Amino acid sequence: MMKTPLIPILAALLAFSALPRALADPPDAGHGALSNDMPKAPYLLNGAPTFDMTVVKFREAYNSQNPNLPINEFRSIPDKEPNAVLTRAASKINENLYASTALEKGTGKIKTMQVTYLPIQGNEEKAARATAISYMAALMREFEPALNVEQSTARVAELLEAGKGAQFYQHQVGAIRYVVSDNGEKGLTFAVEPVKLALSEP
Repeated sequence: MMKTPLIPILAALLAFSALPRALADPPDAGHGALSNDMPKAPYLLNGAPTFDMTVVKFREAYNSQNPNLPINEFRSIPDKEPNAVLTRAASKINENLYASTALEKGTGKIKTMQVTYLPIQGNEEKAARATAISYMAALMREFEPALNVEQSTARVAELLEAGKGAQFYQHQVGAIRYVVSDNGEKGLTFAVEPVKLALSEP
């Protein structure tokens, strides 16, 4: 079985991550490539909230709503930091598409949910990107269920265009933050995260 190279996957996840280290490497790959020297994301959000759901509940709901765009079981990624406050996990969708997440340790609630697309060249490029956008739109609908397929697909396309070439682009909708990290050939990541809403001053 062919395995996708580790370097572009890790680079894509690192460049995006709003976490101290890369969220996940591919489930089928060895974990030795993860380094303790990986840089921390400059936009780490201290005290960021969680979604009120575990990855198991998310996957059950997602797969029920999207039988044609399934996400396989997430596999935990070991962390060498003994005091890590997050649990990382990843799920391989296909050879150039991955889902990954970071969970609050103890509760298992989701801090961030993301889909990373590794661009390919050739005749299959257009279809592969379309599949990636379909997964990203399906992810968006899980958190904005009022959107239909056409609306969510258009919204994702707009966000990807707005974040084109940017290592970190964000767009907030209510208590949800969408993040796009476009690292060209190294990968394109779309993520959904909760945000803490500020209380209005009295």
